[in-house]
Amino acid sequence: MDIESIFISGVLFFLSSAVISLLPFPKVRSLSYILSATGSVLFAGIAMYQIFGMPSSLFSVHLNSAMTIAYGGDALSGFFITAISILTCAVSIYSIGYTKDIENPALMGLLFNIFILSMYAVALSGNIITFLISWETMAVVSYFLVTFNRDEKSAKAGLVYAVMTHIGTAFIIAAFMILYKYTGSMEFTHMRESAGAMPDNIRNLVFIFSLIGFGAKAGIIPLHTWLPRAHPAAPSNISSLMSGVMIKTGIYGFIRIGLDVLGSGPEWWGLAVVIIGAVSSVLGILYAMMENDIKRLLAYSSVENIGIVLLGIGTSMIFRNYSLFNLSAVALIAGLYHILNHTVFKGLLFLGAGSVLHAAKTRNMEHLGGLMKAMPYTGLFFLIGSVSICALPPLNGFVSEWLMYQSLIAGFHAPSVVSKILLPLGGTALALAGALAAACFVKAFGISFLGQPRSSYPEHVHEVSATMKTGMGMLALLCLFLGIFPGTVIRVISPASFLLTGAYGVEAGKGFLLMGENLSSISPVSLIVILATMFLATIVFLRVAARKGRIKYRDAWDCGMPGLTPRMQYSSTAFTKPVRQIFRRIYMPKRDLKITYILKPFFVRSIQYRSGITPFIENYIYTPVTDFIHKHAGKIQQLQSGNLHLYLGYILITLIALLVFGT
Repeated sequence: MDIESIFISGVLFFLSSAVISLLPFPKVRSLSYILSATGSVLFAGIAMYQIFGMPSSLFSVHLNSAMTIAYGGDALSGFFITAISILTCAVSIYSIGYTKDIENPALMGLLFNIFILSMYAVALSGNIITFLISWETMAVVSYFLVTFNRDEKSAKAGLVYAVMTHIGTAFIIAAFMILYKYTGSMEFTHMRESAGAMPDNIRNLVFIFSLIGFGAKAGIIPLHTWLPRAHPAAPSNISSLMSGVMIKTGIYGFIRIGLDVLGSGPEWWGLAVVIIGAVSSVLGILYAMMENDIKRLLAYSSVENIGIVLLGIGTSMIFRNYSLFNLSAVALIAGLYHILNHTVFKGLLFLGAGSVLHAAKTRNMEHLGGLMKAMPYTGLFFLIGSVSICALPPLNGFVSEWLMYQSLIAGFHAPSVVSKILLPLGGTALALAGALAAACFVKAFGISFLGQPRSSYPEHVHEVSATMKTGMGMLALLCLFLGIFPGTVIRVISPASFLLTGAYGVEAGKGFLLMGENLSSISPVSLIVILATMFLATIVFLRVAARKGRIKYRDAWDCGMPGLTPRMQYSSTAFTKPVRQIFRRIYMPKRDLKITYILKPFFVRSIQYRSGITPFIENYIYTPVTDFIHKHAGKIQQLQSGNLHLYLGYILITLIALLVFGT
């Protein structure tokens, strides 16, 4: 079977899944997600062909002389298709059990499959028209998924998401129009050949528009405001896809235009990306720490991880500008590796959060606690995801962040003094974000799964279905695989890196291949043996130590109280109080204390205490803008008087203006 037939078969699997999901038979409807998983495997095969083969054309339809729908791809497309396929397969299996209890499962199945196809279409688009159609389809379908629950909160989240998405789309269209004007082509391959001849100021403008347009979809700060609203509002299987792979389509678009089509640019391009990445990584995890809603916490964490990815991309751009191809390839490998890692562990964490919500009926960590006893598999998988996102060995997050540190510290090799200073500072930001991430996910796992239940919500909690556990288990195993076998993963990623950094046929590229071999020679087998030995030694030690005396069980120390109660445990808010105090100039914390007395000031009837932080970007950037728009929109509304004669006058004035200025 040739590559074109595999592509068509994969599309048909997803379309068949969408149709079957509409059938009024629950048992048959479950089959639709099996078809989705099968389709993802076929697309993974296409991805491997693109990564290790030549750029391929998959499908094209000529609508007219100026418009063609074309799908194809190269190693970069293949990498992103791989990431989408991995998460789609796991989420499809998870959705078999998850969607049994949701309202309107038929609509969910339909939107689920179209949403995935639209993401594939974005990564495989061969020209501007195909890309924009695929991009807008993805935006519209994801809007309906965000508002799927049909409540007031999801409706507001959907509105913010739609506005931010289409602001980004406007900048993308503007960038494409400029490229078409100066290159005379809508094909990405042809634009790449002609973009180098564009004037520098025009290339700078296209770069800025691409960074804003695609950055809005990726969730960079300050364009992130939709992300912590939309991801929690969507059903959890969709949240996993949105945070795991949809926001990566923004990264794909930026790499395709900013690195591939435009090619090498001035130093300030890379510096701007590094600064945005550093700010997004630190502020993203700072805001994640303050969240009590577990899905909002994970959404803000995605802002942090997108910032980490941008650190790698920006560093690669700087090194490429100075023809440091080896360092440029390493930095881009780090960024792409983290994209793959984030797809896996963030997808796992959102599925874990979905399982908690499915069982406990709440996302508020203040109401959770003690879930590990009732949900041991979910707790274990969530723990693996938490350790991975904290970049602790031997799991996958460690490898990509270690490569990122190496790349940023290597900034001392750049000729520019600014780069010598800024790139190591980016490493400092990465270190700070990593430390905060560790504290954040100690809170997320500890408050939710350990201790005693803090409310009545967890009383009737039970473990989720086998298919839901299977979906999470697949991603948990991948977290381990991507961490233990980095050499194998680097060989899959390196063709895309070499394609974009110009390392083909260069000694630096050969040197990086040797580095990949050296990295893999930290020997996965040796690492497994060491870990197994340490594990067995620990068990033997505990067994030997236990034999020295008879084990006696007593109540835990309770400070002299009759017994431990949930009120004695750390709450989510209390756990993060020290961080809130340290970074109070960023958080601008506020509190409301109300004390009611029986007899003032000695006898207190009740105390009400509320605390929170000030959302700086929303309050001081978006709120003034929206207030300004509302104010002047009200004045413009006066033009809509309802008078037919006035409307005819508007038409007459418009026609006269067109006749005058049109000639």
